[in-house]
Amino acid sequence: DWESAIRVGVLDCGEEENYETCKEYGIHYYPTFRYFKAFTKQFTTGENYKGADRELQTVRQMMIDFLQNHSQELRPPACPPLDPVSSSDIASLFDKTNRHYTAIVFESNNSYVGREVILDLIQYENIIVKRALNFDKPFLEKLGITSVPSCYLMYPNGSHGLISILKPLRSFFSSYLKSLPGVRRKLPLPLQLPAQETREESTEIRVWKEFDKSKLYMADLESGLHYLLRVELATHKTLEGAELKTFKDFVTIAAKLFPGRQPVVKLLETLQEWLVSLPLDKIPYDAILDLVNNKMRISGIFLTKKVQWVGCQSSRPGLRGYTCSLWKLFHTLTVQAALRPKALLNTGLEDNPQVVLQIMRRYIHHFFGCKACAQHFEEMAKESMDSVQTLDKAVLWLWEKHNVVNSRLAGDLTEDPKFPKVQWPTPDICPACHEEIKGLHSWNEAQVLQFMKHHYNSENILYKYTESQTDSSETEQGGAGEVKDKSPLKKASGNSENKIQDKENVLDSESKVSDKLIANRGPVRESSKSAAGSATLKETKQAVSFLGIGFSNLDMSLCVILYVASSLFLMIMYFFFRMRSRRWKVKYYRSSV
Repeated sequence: DWESAIRVGVLDCGEEENYETCKEYGIHYYPTFRYFKAFTKQFTTGENYKGADRELQTVRQMMIDFLQNHSQELRPPACPPLDPVSSSDIASLFDKTNRHYTAIVFESNNSYVGREVILDLIQYENIIVKRALNFDKPFLEKLGITSVPSCYLMYPNGSHGLISILKPLRSFFSSYLKSLPGVRRKLPLPLQLPAQETREESTEIRVWKEFDKSKLYMADLESGLHYLLRVELATHKTLEGAELKTFKDFVTIAAKLFPGRQPVVKLLETLQEWLVSLPLDKIPYDAILDLVNNKMRISGIFLTKKVQWVGCQSSRPGLRGYTCSLWKLFHTLTVQAALRPKALLNTGLEDNPQVVLQIMRRYIHHFFGCKACAQHFEEMAKESMDSVQTLDKAVLWLWEKHNVVNSRLAGDLTEDPKFPKVQWPTPDICPACHEEIKGLHSWNEAQVLQFMKHHYNSENILYKYTESQTDSSETEQGGAGEVKDKSPLKKASGNSENKIQDKENVLDSESKVSDKLIANRGPVRESSKSAAGSATLKETKQAVSFLGIGFSNLDMSLCVILYVASSLFLMIMYFFFRMRSRRWKVKYYRSSV
């Protein structure tokens, strides 16, 4: 109803086409509210929301404050006056006859009801709404107003009187005024139509993926890593101090414990070695992104550049997805640390049973977009994380706290109706985990630990729906000719994605043998390249070793140019002095008599 005065837009920073926009506007956490004044000609990142909380009523009141603080000359033409009118202005209305209704909401100075009702009715014709404060007590008594907020109505025929409603609330006032005879909604704005078309388009391209909930899907883990490294981390232009230390430690445990495909593990190992070798207190994010995107074309490293949720897919956009995959990722790391206790030797992180939990705690504190979620996790960590004494207890601690979060969010707006928040694992996938003692449900933690070690083991991972390096390069080449037109590019990538999925559905079966074939498909294709190509890649890889001391492509090019120039200069100087020495000998040489 307020659209003609203040429009509300939503940008999903989790969508790939919005990554750069969210980065440009400096969005660090979600939800973030930004206000933009009307008729702004120069680029601005907007004004930050500064409300006491994120309740709907508080946000609505902040929108009203923003409108009132807007400069009058640049205020939207359809935005009505929100300032209160005086008693004399109201009295002058009694002597006038109008063809429309005039409603006046009397309220206290700190009330927002009048302004909310004014904005509720701006898209309705044959009625004008104003507000007045309750300062003039004699005038209020004359009108018969004994309490505020109250609404006084002037009819088109000249009569007037106090509205009698059940409750003095905004919704009651607005509903009553909208139902008056002759009051009707104006024709809808044509600007509403594109938004509806976009929403319908987005629902059409969503393809549901069948999955087995007793299995772990590599597509979820790799999509989570992609989002973490390319989206969530991108909100920080530079990493330094505690943020840089947290990221280095996360990459270290991921490189050592992540049970992924060889190209992904090699990428994490390369990133870890590069971070360790850099003697810098501050690293720009773009340098990290260049390595993640393999700008140096190192042989055999790859990470998907798109999200492909399977076990973490949702029934509608905005639910599950990355948060689900982040839980799965850290569950996997805690289990792998328990299964391979020597994996972190010589990293400086060994001999600490809480290492994965503490790094997860710091990562969520510094980088996770949902600040309310981060605060809740920090409270749980302060409460009992220090009591974890073994790697097995770390696995159970994270499982227990995940169920605490599920219990807290059950029935919340963020809950996906198709995937309700329940205590996990459910009896159908782990009957032995559930017991009943004196009629009350109880967990068998020994069985839970055994289940967790099986569920998050590499043997339980399916590689269905994962993207290989060859598939990625083919998609990029197919879309190279359509860079100028983003809509066709998006549809084309969606079609190629379906083809890849169909191709893998044919090749993939539920057997582990097939899963391993798909897992190794990327490296196998890499090894089939020609000898000349391998030699070139080897040379490229050798050149990349300079990256460890912070050199880029431009730096290497400049070094070569300076080297050649220096060589030429030395040769010229050598020949110059050589010629001069010969002339000197000829000039001062005396023949013997």
